[in-house]
Amino acid sequence: MVAADMLEEMGIDKVITNAIRAHNEATSKTRDNLIEKSIYAADCLTGLVVASTLVLPSKKMKDLAPENVLNRFKEKSFARGARREAIASCSEIDLSLKEFVEIGLKAMQEIAPDLGL
Repeated sequence: MVAADMLEEMGIDKVITNAIRAHNEATSKTRDNLIEKSIYAADCLTGLVVASTLVLPSKKMKDLAPENVLNRFKEKSFARGARREAIASCSEIDLSLKEFVEIGLKAMQEIAPDLGL
């Protein structure tokens, strides 16, 4: 909430600040549009992707395949903080879980060196 308020004061578009609020369930902001729904689902996916990378022998995201992430998604005890229901809400943006994981993983692999992974 504080970050969204600060960004609004800086003149950042309300579409962006509302998306920031909507991705945090504590704000009680409903997710009403594509960006809000996308950020909500993607936030938890990033955590699952990082955790899936860190258990690889190489610890390199380039070695992670969508199937690895999907298998870890099914393991409820793995990366418990990655809320599966939030990730699965990708269906609200008309993407299957497999499609969503593929898109998210590809995007993260492109910046993996910046993440140290």
